[in-house]
Amino acid sequence: MLQQDSNDDTEDVSLFDAEEETTNRPRKAKIRHPVASFFHLFFRVSAIIVCLLCELLSSSFITCMVTIILLLSCDFWAVKNVTGRLMVGLRWWNHIDEDGKSHWVFESRKESSQENKTVSEAESRIFWLGLIACSVLWVIFAFSALFSFTVKWLESEPVMLRNQ
Repeated sequence: MLQQDSNDDTEDVSLFDAEEETTNRPRKAKIRHPVASFFHLFFRVSAIIVCLLCELLSSSFITCMVTIILLLSCDFWAVKNVTGRLMVGLRWWNHIDEDGKSHWVFESRKESSQENKTVSEAESRIFWLGLIACSVLWVIFAFSALFSFTVKWLESEPVMLRNQ
């Protein structure tokens, strides 16, 4: 858990009470939440595919951009509210204290000997690799768009000058 102010009187609430106390299964590579795993990757991969095939799917730049933004918004919501909690035990919310100050509270599944027995190693890998790999792809796309934009601009400049 992140460090909180010393005057903050919020309780430390366990994220998965029943699982931590009653589960004695060994750590498995089996995917326990297949639907969450699917949607964790679906929104991200769909946004990348739409970005790559944008010119083939639609001639309208705005349509493609709105589709990508909607897919990434769905991805953000899913990671924040569903997949982060189910797959790796992350949870966060906003808490407003008596003074009206806003505090973001972040929780992660507590480290214990029982925790190692309840985490699915495959789901954890899917979650973190999905977050990192897609982010790296977007950075590569940003740099390639930056450099290709410059080249396209230089190529189209003589054409624009001839038309004037």
